[in-house]
Amino acid sequence: MADFTAEVFQNEYLAQGTTDAHAVVSISCAGAGTAGQGGTAAAEIVIVDTSGSMDMPVAKINAARRAASVAVEEILDGTWFAVLSGHSIAQMVYPPNPGMVRMSAGTRADALAAIGQLRSGGATAIGAWVAAATELFGQVPGSPQCHAILLTDGRIEGEAASVLPNALRKARGKFQCDCRGIGADWDVEELRGIADALLGSVDIVAEPADLEADFAEMMRTAMSRGVADARLRVWAPQGSDVLFVRQVAPSVEDLTPKATSISPLIREYPTGAWSDESRDYHIAVRVPVADPGQERLAARVEVVVNDQVLAKGLVRALWSTDVEKTTRIDPAVAHYTGQAQLAAAIRDGLAAKAAGDERTATVLLGQAAKLAHESGNENTTRLLTKVVDVVDADAGTVRLKRDVAKADEMALDTRSTKTTRIRREPQP
Repeated sequence: MADFTAEVFQNEYLAQGTTDAHAVVSISCAGAGTAGQGGTAAAEIVIVDTSGSMDMPVAKINAARRAASVAVEEILDGTWFAVLSGHSIAQMVYPPNPGMVRMSAGTRADALAAIGQLRSGGATAIGAWVAAATELFGQVPGSPQCHAILLTDGRIEGEAASVLPNALRKARGKFQCDCRGIGADWDVEELRGIADALLGSVDIVAEPADLEADFAEMMRTAMSRGVADARLRVWAPQGSDVLFVRQVAPSVEDLTPKATSISPLIREYPTGAWSDESRDYHIAVRVPVADPGQERLAARVEVVVNDQVLAKGLVRALWSTDVEKTTRIDPAVAHYTGQAQLAAAIRDGLAAKAAGDERTATVLLGQAAKLAHESGNENTTRLLTKVVDVVDADAGTVRLKRDVAKADEMALDTRSTKTTRIRREPQP
């Protein structure tokens, strides 16, 4: 059994008349093992876009073949797997008949040979691809740990607008999916919607030559997740209301709309599969106001695996008239509040730029530059400088660049939710 720990960071002191308690709960996992251990089967599907545009240039389909091959090479023996070719429909590449097979030396060799024969043609029907993956995962016996990689180079075409939302509704909770867009002709919001619904990641691979390493890393990460499913169980007392639950590190992901009600006072939030890693969650709870000196338990946060509580932390509220205490903002809460604001400023700024509202875009991307500078988010700062000229980072003064490469804007957009961890000072 993996070892989970939970640590709560907050300023529990609230000013008289205030009601909102904020905390960052840092969850760490050790001894997770690898996917498929502990009696839970693991299943993997690689979905490769083979629509006609993948031949323009031909380097894309060649890179897709190589990337799918290295991903298959990383799948552990005994794992159920399949490879899909995505175009106007989802077509089996391996095994040749609909279904999934266990990884072995023989099936690996056969799958690699089949991937080498991939050819492009047809439209882009991503909803059909997601639906096919859901159906395949449903054929694996037991309750497997399911993960997919989805690659595309374009937007949905030739598919009704309702197909993808319906497919995601049926897929939610059935498998996790990491999405990658190759080149610069795909839709960030389309892939982000899939990744968000299926607890995965989204990123751009602008150059075909970079695809192999990315696929290998994604599959290695998936295979390192020995805990198939962990959930945050949040209890808030009667009269209190959970305002939001957000993962804030290593990326910003809003879990609030994904909550499942367990009882009138308890909700569970999915976090997906875990390896040996740490993640931080920002939790906000509105509690009934109380008199100075009174203390309340605002929330109890538990890590639950297979309905067993493996770690827990408490969020408290203590009212005070001491201004020095009540005005102090916990460094972790302040840091991750800024990181969430940074992600929102980038996304809204790029949307304003795309709509031709350069004034709003300049203001918002200036705010983003200031927040990235203040938090030491060097990766985001580097991406921003490809879209704007930073005149004064401290003041958030920027100028929009002209003739920005579309891939640079897409990279800033897709990676806007990646955060920096707060630097914790060593305890005396």
